[in-house]
Amino acid sequence: MTIHFIGAGPGDPDLMTLKGYKIISKCPVCLYAGSLIPQEILSHCPQNAKLIDTSHMNLDSILAEFILASKNNLDVARLHSGDLSIWSAMGEQIRRLKEERINFSITPGVPSFSAASAVLENEFTLPEVTQTVILTRTAGRATKMPSDESLDNMARIGATLVIHLSIQNIENIIKKLIPYYGENCPIAIIYRASWPDQKIIKGNLLNIIDKIPKELKRTTLIIVSKALFNSDFKESSLYSPYYQTRFKKSINKIEDLDE
Repeated sequence: MTIHFIGAGPGDPDLMTLKGYKIISKCPVCLYAGSLIPQEILSHCPQNAKLIDTSHMNLDSILAEFILASKNNLDVARLHSGDLSIWSAMGEQIRRLKEERINFSITPGVPSFSAASAVLENEFTLPEVTQTVILTRTAGRATKMPSDESLDNMARIGATLVIHLSIQNIENIIKKLIPYYGENCPIAIIYRASWPDQKIIKGNLLNIIDKIPKELKRTTLIIVSKALFNSDFKESSLYSPYYQTRFKKSINKIEDLDE
């Protein structure tokens, strides 16, 4: 018997891994967050599977379902949106499972920031623009931020910022970022990336506030980067004819082109 933690992807059912689907199709119990997991994914559960929406449950009641399944020797598919590596609350569940000596497995999924990059048709790292992506959030009711992980500290190096779970703080975010990125730095706001009702708002730090619909209050990513909407950058060395790798020889001299 195993609790299978599965990253269900950002929303588009086709962006879930084959491994995830295979596990779901064999588990007689499935726990999922109702507001974040599409019904199309749940349709892959066995016909008589026990489906449990965890959106109204606390950690103790979730653990109780795990223990019950363990006693009945039933595998569980535990679905989380996006990928499990960030803000999934998987860590606290695993800690409890270890205490109960219940087996578990982890299957990664497509994270929302990857889906955002795809819908924007924009790489988040560009040569000599930025080579670093910071995934962060601002403090909310549920989780405080460590004191050394302030937005000011994140912004100082000028890397691409992907800010999760923070649309409610957008005005304060803009004020904090302008001194580091400048008023003209591009920003994208993406609501429910890859879902049928996704919304994309583009602008810069100076004008973005006026463009954001008031109804965007959750499941929204904020991306700030000089790599956004930028076509003025140098090509990488990776595909240069003068760059040698284990698999590709370089052209050392211009004259070699004529040989």
